[in-house]
Amino acid sequence: MNLKFIIPVALFAAVAGMLGVGLTLKPGDLPSVMINKPVPEFDLPPLLDRERGLANTDLAGEVRLVNFFASWCFACRVEHPLLNRLTEDSVVPVYGINYKDKPEDAKAWLDRFGDPYARSGADFPGRVGIDWGVYGLPETFIVDRESRIVYRHIGAVSAPDLEDCILPVVERLRALELAATSIRLPSACQRTNQQIDLKSNLQTKS
Repeated sequence: MNLKFIIPVALFAAVAGMLGVGLTLKPGDLPSVMINKPVPEFDLPPLLDRERGLANTDLAGEVRLVNFFASWCFACRVEHPLLNRLTEDSVVPVYGINYKDKPEDAKAWLDRFGDPYARSGADFPGRVGIDWGVYGLPETFIVDRESRIVYRHIGAVSAPDLEDCILPVVERLRALELAATSIRLPSACQRTNQQIDLKSNLQTKS
C-alpha cells in the first residue's frame, strides 16, 4: 500500500469535509465558547480625545452591554441610533470596543453620529476581539454583574431585537441575586448555541 499517496488524499478529504460543514452553517450558528464564562482579561487605551479607556475590571458590578464597532462598518451605523437612545434614556450602560480602526476615523465617526459609550477602548490590533470570539462587526454582548458573558448578538441590533430579546434578558439579570446561568432566555432570542440568527451583513477587516 502506497502511504505517500494515501496520506495526501486523506488530508484533502478531511479539509474538504470541514469546508463543507462550514459552508452549511448559518452565521447565527457560529459557536460561541465564551457564553457563561468570565470576560477575557484586557486593558485597552481610550479612543482619541476620550479620557477613559476600557478594561475587563470595568465590567463588574452591573449588567452592561459591550458593543464592538468600527467606522468602516456600515451595519454599525444602522444600529447606532438605538445605542444612543439606550444611553440617552438611561436604559442600560453601553460600553464600546473600537475594533481595527484608525484613531482619527473612530473619533470622527463618534463625533458625527454620537457617542453612547460610558467607556470605550481602542482595539486596533484586534487582539481583544479575537479573545471575545468576535467574527465580524457589529457584535453586542450582554455581561452580567459578575463580569460573565451571558448573551451574544451577531449583526446590527434592531428595535425588535432590543424589545423582545436583549432588554428582557437585561431585566432578568437585574432581578437575579444569583449567577446569571440560571436565567431562561426569551424565545424571541431565537438562539442557536446562545446566539441569534444574523440580522444584517457582518463586516470583517483583516
